[in-house]
Amino acid sequence: MAGRVGGGGGLRAVSYLIEIVATTGSTNADLAARLNAGERLAEGDWLIADRQHAGRGRLGREWSDGSDHVRGSGNFMGSTTARLTPHDPSPGTLALAAGLAVYEAAAPLLPPPHRAMLKWPNDVLVAGAKLAGILLERVGDRVIIGIGVNLAATPNIAGRATISLAHFGPAPGRDGFAETLAAAFAEELHRWRTYGLAPLIARWHAAGHSIGTPLTVGEPGEAQLTGNFAGLSEDGALRLALPDGTERSIHAGEVNLG
Repeated sequence: MAGRVGGGGGLRAVSYLIEIVATTGSTNADLAARLNAGERLAEGDWLIADRQHAGRGRLGREWSDGSDHVRGSGNFMGSTTARLTPHDPSPGTLALAAGLAVYEAAAPLLPPPHRAMLKWPNDVLVAGAKLAGILLERVGDRVIIGIGVNLAATPNIAGRATISLAHFGPAPGRDGFAETLAAAFAEELHRWRTYGLAPLIARWHAAGHSIGTPLTVGEPGEAQLTGNFAGLSEDGALRLALPDGTERSIHAGEVNLG
């Protein structure tokens, strides 16, 4: 299926193609294989799966679709690519842009008083539980952005509280959500590339955990740092205020609230 978003209300006209497959191992792995085989993929086009049996998140965690479902009615599982140019911001900051795109697509679907929140760098949470996750992978001059959003079902993820939009009412249709997300990501990618990081970081602050939020940072099996969120640095790193009064910049790591 293909989609086009008009330029009314200040939005640019953008085009993208959405390809849907019934089942696959991982949409990220599929796009990586295509790129490595020399296939020319248009930036902003999407590969979406009805079922995904080898999806993964950060640190190789399994990301399940969470349910048996008919086409178009389940969770969102899809991937797209961004082509890097010499004038772009650091590729790692695409994580912030992707997180904002998912936030913009999902937040309006929550009934008041519920609200979505970004956890650095790009997890989307509702009531402290994970609604969506994002995995970025580099292949040459491309970054593959894999996104999973719990629309209809809540998958079990070891050590993580999870939630779906169906918890708050009828689940949105997968295909309609895909159109909204594709347009939102195209807009965030344009802003990232055109205006740089300062406006992106300001918008992330508005959607993310508040200054002073207690955080624990560290990879599993390693020493943990505890402190309070002190905002994002100019390059998108997490600033962690430590109990001794010093501050640490975190460029990668597992972040937990509290």
